[in-house]
Amino acid sequence: MEILQVVSPNFSTGRKGRTPIAIVNHIAAGSFPGCLTWLCNAQAQASAHFLITRQGVIYQLVQDEDAAWHCGIVNEPDWSLYDGTNPNRYTIGIEHEGFPDEPLTEPQYQATLWLHRQLIAKWGIPIDTDHIIGHYRIDSVNRPNCPGPSFPWTRLFNDLKGVVEVPEWMQKIMDRSVAAGLIESEKHSPTENATKWFCLGIALKVLQIMGRDV
Repeated sequence: MEILQVVSPNFSTGRKGRTPIAIVNHIAAGSFPGCLTWLCNAQAQASAHFLITRQGVIYQLVQDEDAAWHCGIVNEPDWSLYDGTNPNRYTIGIEHEGFPDEPLTEPQYQATLWLHRQLIAKWGIPIDTDHIIGHYRIDSVNRPNCPGPSFPWTRLFNDLKGVVEVPEWMQKIMDRSVAAGLIESEKHSPTENATKWFCLGIALKVLQIMGRDV
């Protein structure tokens, strides 16, 4: 996946000896290209390291090694890693085109998932709710809906951790199969691939249950 470079003037050179320890997710509350233009406008006095459009295009506005101006205002924070200094110095900000009540598009989600993985690998960021957060955790007063209720936190953490979310219909089939004595729950999972031998074994068990001599 490609990252397009567009320089914003709104940043501080360096991080005053700090390194990124967390990723802060934002929603732009605007559409492209207006949100990109605003983040690159010196009068805005705001920026982010990255902006991801609804088409899944990633723009880098500020280099990782510099401090973007994305979460410097702290107001009633609910973030355990806040240490009383400017959070811009030890965070990376990702803006997403759109509005708080809109879900990310699928291309946008895949782009942010890919970008999170790159940043986690580059900076050694742990995958947990202290190191991957929303802007509202830093400013709960002025940014309570950033990135908003539609942001896919559960899916993002599951995908980053490699956790497979089991659909309800699949789990029901698993439960009914265990209850019928076809499989053992401790030996199988709903998401495993069924080999031909596994399918043959199930067929034999069905025939046995039906009283057929096999």
